[in-house]
Amino acid sequence: MEVVIDDSNFETEVLNSDLPVLVDFWAPWCGPCRMVSPIVKEIGEEYDGKLKVCTLNVDEAPKTATKYGIMSIPTLGIFKNGEIADGIVGAVPKNAILEKVKPHIE
Repeated sequence: MEVVIDDSNFETEVLNSDLPVLVDFWAPWCGPCRMVSPIVKEIGEEYDGKLKVCTLNVDEAPKTATKYGIMSIPTLGIFKNGEIADGIVGAVPKNAILEKVKPHIE
C-alpha cells in the first residue's frame, strides 16, 4: 500500500512507523520520477507488511524536502527507526532499489 505524505504527516507516517519506510521524493513534472514510481509501487506490494512505501511531492512539501537535503529527484529515502538509513538518487532499475532496501527489512 502506498501512502501519500506531506509536511503535515511526514513525522506520523515515516518517522514514527514501526516498519522501515521507503519514501519516493518526486514531482509530477519530473520524467524520471514517472519511470521510478511504478517500480516503487510494485516493491511496496511485494513487501507489504515488511516495508511501508510513501510518496512525497517535493513541490507540495518543501519543508520536508529541504530538511532532508533533497537536491534532485527522484530521490528514494529509506527510513528506519525514525532515521534516514540509506538513499538512492536518480532513476535506477528495480534490482538496484532492492539491493538498498533488503538489508533494512530482513
